[in-house]
Amino acid sequence: MTESWPNNRGLITDFSRSERYRAQSHAKIVGGAHTYSKGDDQFPERAPAAIARGKHGRVWDIDGNEYVDCALGLGAVSLGHAYEPVLAAVRKQLELGSAFARPASIELELATELLAAMPGMERIKFAKNGSNVTTAAVKLSRAFTGRDLVAFPADHAFYSFDDWFIGNTAMRSGVPDAFRQLAVTYRSTDPASLKKLFADHPGRIACVISEPENVVPADPANIREIQAIAKRQGSVFIVDEMITGFRSGFPGAYTVHGLEPDLATWGKAIGNGFSLCALTGRADIMDLGGIKQSGQPRVFLLSSTHGGEAHSLAAALAVLREFRDHPVINTHRQHVDRVATGMRAELEAQGLDQQITLHVSPWRIVLGFADADRQASAPLRTLFLQEMIARGVLFQGVFLPCLTHTDEDLAQILWAFGGACSVYAQALSQGWRNLLVGAPTRPVFRNYNTCDVSCPSKPCPLETECRNRG
Repeated sequence: MTESWPNNRGLITDFSRSERYRAQSHAKIVGGAHTYSKGDDQFPERAPAAIARGKHGRVWDIDGNEYVDCALGLGAVSLGHAYEPVLAAVRKQLELGSAFARPASIELELATELLAAMPGMERIKFAKNGSNVTTAAVKLSRAFTGRDLVAFPADHAFYSFDDWFIGNTAMRSGVPDAFRQLAVTYRSTDPASLKKLFADHPGRIACVISEPENVVPADPANIREIQAIAKRQGSVFIVDEMITGFRSGFPGAYTVHGLEPDLATWGKAIGNGFSLCALTGRADIMDLGGIKQSGQPRVFLLSSTHGGEAHSLAAALAVLREFRDHPVINTHRQHVDRVATGMRAELEAQGLDQQITLHVSPWRIVLGFADADRQASAPLRTLFLQEMIARGVLFQGVFLPCLTHTDEDLAQILWAFGGACSVYAQALSQGWRNLLVGAPTRPVFRNYNTCDVSCPSKPCPLETECRNRG
């Protein structure tokens, strides 16, 4: 069943410059990267340490190795790397300047066109990262309701690097207990768990924030019921479109699922790799952060020197027009359908459909990896990533499409998938230790980087992952 695209292609084995880069980067950059999800502990040892350039659906690492890109800047690249219509808009704006003492005129132009594309959104505020806009939404909600608690789903991966979220993860060092007590969690697939939170904390929950779609596709009725519960209880309902915006639909998943959020947060795909995020919402809530209202105390909302960086706004305006004027979402869905169909066929052909699971939504494929006993396995997952990368596919267990992925790109992904499945099957029968180079990947949210010498589980069965403390 394996695609025959490059049967005579050799595997990528030269990571010599990447090895030198890794050896040097941690001495200068905390964590070796500026995003934990890009860290060395999130990839196999045989993987590029840094990317030199990208074009359309491909990237080249510092060793000159070429890859089809399935990760796309952690979802930030929706049209393709170095997409010319976006670059043209940025070049034009760069000639006009990027930062001024008053707003750049393009701020109003982009705000007008974005709000016109976002039903129910009346106001907008720009920022440079998603954590800032989600935290701003929480702050507005507290001011608007006079309540103190924020509720978010414990089964979602990430909302903010700020204390209200990080304090309720395993990686909470540096967060006072007082902050941790200001957040409560529910299960995104169980609206009754949110209902119980309101019963347990009457009159205290300021807002409910949720992604409209989780990694594992669930009944869309869940998110609609979560919205209904939040609004019945007088809380602000916040939809986080950081991942789903300009991917699940246009403008986002809230329109796909018939939601009416009070506030929504945006980022990643709306800039096609340029740094821009946004908070949108109802005028009566958003205007608490303005300078015109007089009836309520002002909220110090978002005030950023670079929030209105003109060339990033120009990029976002070009992205918006591409999505508005061309069938980008339909192209994304066609790519996902082709890859999902090929992956399913390969898993069935190799008898791996019980060990490698596909969580397929119309716009994304997320893979799960298990051992022969159907237990989640970090070593086997890492081995699969290693084998995809060796076959020229930069892969983190997720396939995201971009507009400029080609037929050849998709064929290579499926060819690499078939080869990686063959090695995976070998590991199931013979063990993974002689096949995986280096250590398994590790969770981002963990307390310790090394095992405790007093750990009763030593020697650790995963060699690098302490089950008791990490």
